[in-house]
Amino acid sequence: MAKNNSPEGRGPSQRQLRVGELIRRTLSEVLMRGDLHDPELNRMSITVGEVRVTPDLRIATAYVLPLGGKGQDELLKLLARNKGELRRIAGKKLGMKYTPDLRFQLDLTFDQMDATRAMLAQDAVRRDLED
Repeated sequence: MAKNNSPEGRGPSQRQLRVGELIRRTLSEVLMRGDLHDPELNRMSITVGEVRVTPDLRIATAYVLPLGGKGQDELLKLLARNKGELRRIAGKKLGMKYTPDLRFQLDLTFDQMDATRAMLAQDAVRRDLED
């Protein structure tokens, strides 16, 4: 029987997870220490929650959030403006043959967790869970 090589339905490979975590740590470290030449970006406290890498390791999407959640649109503009420098620094630290292209999106995980907590706190849901 032929092996199903379709990427649909499967999660990321170990290599994707490892590269994503290395990029996440590197970005977090660079942004925390303020190693960039942009003083506006260096002033912001930024959380890098996750980095997802495509199967061919060409694109890395970093899910970021400013501390306190304020200035989200400004954060994405600043990161996009400094994307090349961040990629260059990450490439040096990672030592990979090809450094993935960096893309940035807002991390909505915390909002989703708050919505789930609010839903579970409702009387009707709490009553159903106790049964």
